[in-house]
Amino acid sequence: MNDFRLHTYCFSPTGTSRKNMMAMVQGVGEERAEHHDCTKEIPAYPMLGSNDVALFSVPVYGGYVAPLALKRLEGVKGENTPAILLVTYGNRDFEKALEQLAEFVSHRGFYPIAAAAMIGEHSYGNQQYPIAMGRPDQSDLTKAVEFGMQVREKLNSQVFNVAESNPKAHSMVDVKRDMPKVKTPLLSKLRFIKFVLGYQRRQKRHPVKVYPQKAVEKCIHCGACAKSCPTGAIAIGQEEVTDTAHCIRCCACVKGCPTAARTFNSPFAPALSANFKKRREPLFLW
Repeated sequence: MNDFRLHTYCFSPTGTSRKNMMAMVQGVGEERAEHHDCTKEIPAYPMLGSNDVALFSVPVYGGYVAPLALKRLEGVKGENTPAILLVTYGNRDFEKALEQLAEFVSHRGFYPIAAAAMIGEHSYGNQQYPIAMGRPDQSDLTKAVEFGMQVREKLNSQVFNVAESNPKAHSMVDVKRDMPKVKTPLLSKLRFIKFVLGYQRRQKRHPVKVYPQKAVEKCIHCGACAKSCPTGAIAIGQEEVTDTAHCIRCCACVKGCPTAARTFNSPFAPALSANFKKRREPLFLW
């Protein structure tokens, strides 16, 4: 597949999934890439064939692919098209996300030839409760570039260039069986499970949904929060208001506010920060 065309599909409200993806694209070959960003809207998706390659990059929310990402990608279609899968998670665990993404794309005519689970600064992290702050860092991005180069080598290998062979049969990866797993100390895992169970009990008794808050006195009405919101839950000129019916609590508005006027005090932040401090490294399969 020396003449393949790379199509990227990205949902990245806070930019971490995009950073990881673009580093990977550098390794595969930027000159081959055509980008389709569904973070804020659904672009017109081309029908892909067996001479194309798709790269899907999405964030992990609670161990699964962000629901809105899958909704925005429903119209993507391929025909026996090889795909690279990339999920970005906030230093806890990606759990079922890659398996879910693999199943999702397979139903739309793609088959996975490589997969990666990379780390990004957690949406809920802040100075008080840091969770993978500053990730992906240069080390992460370097590894993503190197992974992209490995994938390019695989695409240019004999498997994809011998006409009588079946590339899918020889190059498809089994994410569920072969993808490396995140190793979490048992005590940290048990502490977090205890917190989650307690939180769920409290929510049953007194349901409370927490959303990003705004310190009006700090707001300079620059519109950055409205521009970064993937669902249009914030309107330019009315930045002090968040439409909670559309807010997905991705915290793009919080991360992108230049004056720290927006905050999100998630009840999960302390537990995540306390139990998942150890640095995770990117995991790859090809």
